[in-house]
Amino acid sequence: MRNRTREISILAREKDEPIYLTKNGEGDMVIMTIDHYERLKAQSELFEQLGVAQSQSAAGKKGITHSQMMTSLRRRVHA
Repeated sequence: MRNRTREISILAREKDEPIYLTKNGEGDMVIMTIDHYERLKAQSELFEQLGVAQSQSAAGKKGITHSQMMTSLRRRVHA
């Protein structure tokens, strides 16, 4: 099994995409590198935040201007 794990790890890194394992012809497991998983997780979190922003916008809630955001970010960086 150790040799197979190494082969799967190399394949996952070379392809940089998930490897789908099946059991009796049905999807059973997905194997991916930590880097790939973290990118998927970050993307999912971003989509969730965008969904909240869209809902707030549709409800008529006002956001802040680009200038206000940049000022806020600069304060955080220099704090």
